[in-house]
Amino acid sequence: MSGRGAEGSPRLESAAAATAFQKEWFLGLADRAREGEPIALANADAPHEVLRALGIPYVVNQWWSSIISAKRAGPASLAAVAERGLPDDSRQYDVLPLGAQGLAAEIAPWGGLPEPRFAIAERSGDVTHKIFEQWGRRPGTETFLLSRTAAVPAPAGWWDRVANDWEDIFGAARIGLLEGEIRMLAATLAQRVGRTLDLEQLAEIMALANEQAEWNRRTRDLLAAARPLPVAVTDIIPAVMVPQWHRGTPWAVAAARRLHDEVARRIDDGHAVFPGERRRLMWIGRGLWSDLEMYRSFQEEFGAVFVWSMYLAIAADGYARYGDDPVRTLAARFVGLTDLLYVPPMSSSWYVKEALAHGADGVVHLVADDTPAPGVITAALEERGIPVLEIRASNADPRATVGVRQKIADFVRERVPAAR
Repeated sequence: MSGRGAEGSPRLESAAAATAFQKEWFLGLADRAREGEPIALANADAPHEVLRALGIPYVVNQWWSSIISAKRAGPASLAAVAERGLPDDSRQYDVLPLGAQGLAAEIAPWGGLPEPRFAIAERSGDVTHKIFEQWGRRPGTETFLLSRTAAVPAPAGWWDRVANDWEDIFGAARIGLLEGEIRMLAATLAQRVGRTLDLEQLAEIMALANEQAEWNRRTRDLLAAARPLPVAVTDIIPAVMVPQWHRGTPWAVAAARRLHDEVARRIDDGHAVFPGERRRLMWIGRGLWSDLEMYRSFQEEFGAVFVWSMYLAIAADGYARYGDDPVRTLAARFVGLTDLLYVPPMSSSWYVKEALAHGADGVVHLVADDTPAPGVITAALEERGIPVLEIRASNADPRATVGVRQKIADFVRERVPAAR
């Protein structure tokens, strides 16, 4: 049995398979780590592919945060942060894993994360590097921090050029700095684990990641054109993001293709998440992991379905990079990834493009405390006639998301007209 999705329709087999794979993978990883195998905790914007090429298993900080939130361990994790004298009301999504390390195994999701040997992130904002410095103060964990450079305004339509013209999009100086740091990181990690970085293997990993991105783009394009919505966004998120954390592997490519083929079949079969669809909503920002039921709660009263989240869209447009030097190409993949999501005009023009392509009637914009210039994104959408509700809260802190459903209901009722 494939089970039922939150919307009552059969759950995507690709989503169920990815979720099951990830739990089994994590439990196996945890067993090996407790037996002495070195693992890494890597931020989402760290160059994961170099870890894969060195044979160092890694857990992604934000993915682990989503599990902590979904398993309702967020409040206990934040309490543990506060008990250490650290802020529990800032960058909760980044700090949850640090707090969860203080939880007893019977409380922590899946028995908890074994102590990582390495913690790797970029120096985003004023806080992320401080959180990862805390990891480096734990016995047996070494922190590596990469530079966060300023955004260079991108040409219009960067999403059609970035895979090949990344030198022009991001600038040679920015890419060169990160390239040098990746080479130093790889050399240090290789020395720590007694291995050598195989550039041919890294090139193969990059090629597989590009193939995965191509399948994600095809899937995104199918969903953008489909009316009504054939697949719940709460299925799309795990089906695309679990393979993202295994980017550059044959399994991840096969999973991306499986998702595409299943979405195509749903469209061909005329499937609808909600047959009475009258309003199409877009969710900008990180997922509300502690309340995934929220995404379906506006269907019966308003005929409103969430048709878009950033996870598939950025996997489609943001990751493919083609180049001859795998290290420099890897630097190009990550040097401006957060710019594409958060820094106008790169972000604002992209969100407008996606909203128009998906026929969004309204946008819910979850604004975290590390989101720069959210008002520019909102203004760009509203200038195109798409109403926006800004909610300023952390997706990982249940204290901050009280009343979100009611705010969205009021927004839909008052500002998002139903399709005729």
